[in-house]
Amino acid sequence: MMYNKISTLLWAIALVVLASCEKDTPRYLPYESYAYSELDENGGDWTPVLHDSGASIPVDAPESSDSQAYQAELADLKADMQSMTSEQKKAVKYWTNNPTIRWNEVALELIAKYNLIPGPNADGTYTLPNPSNPEGPPAFPFAHPPYACRALAYMSVAQFDGLISAWHYKYQYNRAAPYQQDGDIDFAYEENAIPSYPSDGAVIARASRNILTAMFPLEAEYLQGLEEEHLESLRLSGGHVMSDVTAGVAIGDVVSATALARASTDGMSKAQTPKAVSDSIKQAAYDRFGWAWDNLEIPVRPVGLTPLFGKVTMWSIDDVESVRPIAPPQLDSQEFLDDVELLKDYARNMTDEHRRIANFWQDGLGTYTPPGHWNRIANEFIVDYRLNPLQTTRTLAYMNMAIMDSGISCWDAKYYYHYPRPIQMIEGFETIAGTPNFPSYTSGHSVFSAAASEVLAYVFPEEASKFRGWAEEAAISRVYGGIHWSFDATVGTDQGRAVAQYTIDRAMADGADQ
Repeated sequence: MMYNKISTLLWAIALVVLASCEKDTPRYLPYESYAYSELDENGGDWTPVLHDSGASIPVDAPESSDSQAYQAELADLKADMQSMTSEQKKAVKYWTNNPTIRWNEVALELIAKYNLIPGPNADGTYTLPNPSNPEGPPAFPFAHPPYACRALAYMSVAQFDGLISAWHYKYQYNRAAPYQQDGDIDFAYEENAIPSYPSDGAVIARASRNILTAMFPLEAEYLQGLEEEHLESLRLSGGHVMSDVTAGVAIGDVVSATALARASTDGMSKAQTPKAVSDSIKQAAYDRFGWAWDNLEIPVRPVGLTPLFGKVTMWSIDDVESVRPIAPPQLDSQEFLDDVELLKDYARNMTDEHRRIANFWQDGLGTYTPPGHWNRIANEFIVDYRLNPLQTTRTLAYMNMAIMDSGISCWDAKYYYHYPRPIQMIEGFETIAGTPNFPSYTSGHSVFSAAASEVLAYVFPEEASKFRGWAEEAAISRVYGGIHWSFDATVGTDQGRAVAQYTIDRAMADGADQ
């Protein structure tokens, strides 16, 4: 009976935390349409991630603008625009002329909603979320940081590949937008010279909906409604006729299918292991190093979080062991003993500033996780620098590829070294930020943040010192919180930067910088 009361209390607390965190993470940025800093007319020649080229997806030539069929589309559009409701006008304003950001925010919203640990059964056992039975209980998925970074990577890559294809055909067929064809049509956004066929917004809507539906199957109806609203807004903005939208949707279907095919074989389905496999990983580390991490959660889950996430296929690195960091200090070394004293000192002399930093970067249950935090940061700078939709998807794709690769590398190190956390090694030690159920070395926050900051420093070089400073603050935040040793953070930061360089090298060769 007491166990059930404790379990109920923990769930109540978690729900309160979830509600409060959602208030702190608004769904969308308060921006409107803007004039793009560049149009990237040659963007269709850039190298995609999963497809061979922008021409790999066939798109038929559109009807000419003086054809009867196109003129009929214009007439239909004008009639629909004249009868727009207030809700439709609100939707046009919401989706803006860079809707990639809006769909990224939808993903962050869903990550926060599903980032809640599945509770124990009445008998103390645990049932894992199951994609074959998403209703559960427990509901699928548990959107922890490895799950979150993977979902964001696949969505962003599908968006990027799709827009390279869209840009290719836009400038091959060069059909002007409706508002440029007919002076009676008012465009809702900032005017530009980008051709309208196929619609880049439709590519984003369909690719995003398909990826997110696969990642969050219980949200299928919600996502369908968002897509329908977005596709309607593309027309009602005055920027597209229906054939523009239809062609964009077709591209979105292809790129999302390609991305999901890769996802189906990347090894993520095996990342959360049975207890026997988890125990064997722990024993191997003990035999190798003479130490092993113990889960000190209450109640204790029998298996740590995704022990085999380090085996998932990476985007830009062939062998995860090639970026595995050096071994952490021996538990009787002076380096380790010095770190014990450092953490004790932080705990005894906790300052308001250290607590603020620890809380700001915590990104725990009920939030969009550390990868989501960096997506939020990226979105803000994308708007500040007025990137066009193609540049936006490129930024988010490479950043999320680097974040996912760095997470895979981090989890490889965590379960290879299986290093104990401070709470396990320092008698009577308490954290101010919970107790994660996976090994200590290296720090996920440090690795995720360093990787993200390096890609953003590449895209926005004027802001490089700012991004790197934030990454270092995110890393030390985990030390202030008592979650990690200082070397978890410093080595993790170096690890994230090293992994990100593989992604940056790939980005520098895709043709966009030429």
